[in-house]
Amino acid sequence: MAKQIQAIRGMNDCLPEQTPVWQMVEAKLRQVVSSYGYSEIRMPVVEMTHLFQRAIGEVTDVVEKEMYTFNDRNGDSLTLRPEGTAGCVRACIEHGLVYNQERRLWYVGPMFRHERPQKGRYRQFHQFGVEVFGLTGPDIDAELIMLTARLWRELGIAQFTTLQLNTLGSSVERAAYRDALVAFLEQHKDRLDEESQRRMYSNPLRVLDTKNPQVQEILANAPTLSDYFGEETKAHFSNLKSLLDAAGIAYQVNERLVRGLDYYNYTVFEWVTDSLGAQGTICGGGRYDGLVEQLGGQATPAIGFAMGLERLTLMLETLEKVNNIPPTVDVYICMAGEGTQTAGLLLAEQLRTAHPQLRVMSHCGGGNFKKQMKRADKVAAKVALILGETEVAEQKITVKFLRDQVEQQTVDIAALSLILNKLGE
Repeated sequence: MAKQIQAIRGMNDCLPEQTPVWQMVEAKLRQVVSSYGYSEIRMPVVEMTHLFQRAIGEVTDVVEKEMYTFNDRNGDSLTLRPEGTAGCVRACIEHGLVYNQERRLWYVGPMFRHERPQKGRYRQFHQFGVEVFGLTGPDIDAELIMLTARLWRELGIAQFTTLQLNTLGSSVERAAYRDALVAFLEQHKDRLDEESQRRMYSNPLRVLDTKNPQVQEILANAPTLSDYFGEETKAHFSNLKSLLDAAGIAYQVNERLVRGLDYYNYTVFEWVTDSLGAQGTICGGGRYDGLVEQLGGQATPAIGFAMGLERLTLMLETLEKVNNIPPTVDVYICMAGEGTQTAGLLLAEQLRTAHPQLRVMSHCGGGNFKKQMKRADKVAAKVALILGETEVAEQKITVKFLRDQVEQQTVDIAALSLILNKLGE
């Protein structure tokens, strides 16, 4: 036998037993963003490498260590997208979607990062993202947070999530703070770990995000970014907090929250949970008012967020919030006897036309009646419709309820719709 080929490490199959959870989550996501009037955009999986270098920042873990980059046959350096914002901004600039316009967009799809695979974090992972262009005020910041809060309520996990909030101020304020932070870190350089020493000059704000307890202890006495804020930054953040207070959305201000990508300014936020162990962030985002201009477009205010669907589905499974997902089949048609196969297949087609909301599966491959009923039970059908030679001759059908305590009955095929209408309610 030929050697079996397996999936690449960290790039997983989603099996039929798992897809109902994903479909439920994706349906909720689409439902919520549609209720806010947002529109879908679909971008390529592969982009020019320099798009991510310019957008994310060359001195970031994503660009330095994690991107899947290769040269194509023309010698161009291409990269499998590690996140969605850069590609969305590129598409909006290229097609003239954002200059002097307001856009509220969403997307969903696979992203790729060469990280060490662990539960809830893989090399091919799926993100749902929202990006808004053309709006400057804290009201749109609040709306995005309200949108995510609504999603947690829809999924039944609101009580297991906590909103962390911060502001990074303007680029000018951040530059002044950066100088002060570097000066402080230089005084403690010999006590910093290797990663913090490496980031100290290239991306010092990322040192604030360290998980090293010793470095965290040092940072307790570091200057704070808020000391460098002007009135405009303070007013924006204060108004955002007031809007969230009015909406009844609780939050924790976390001045160490900086997010991992270079393009953020002003509002940044994360939704975290303690239901997933160390991998506690399930959604993160913020403002990136300079990114459109940085990528060659006209200066455009922007804000967005993204969430990893692997972590979200893992959280739902951990909290046992996926037990009420409907089965993949509503009606299973069993056929036994001469001439019943044709009648059964035709009946299934008629039912799919008359009841498009129902999922109808007809038995194929032969086998006795007992085997067919086992199959109906295995696919978790609500009802089995039984066609024998007598039923075909008399234009009747036997209805057997598999999940409810309802007595089996034989009815005219013309009367079947009344029963199936109730099944679809």
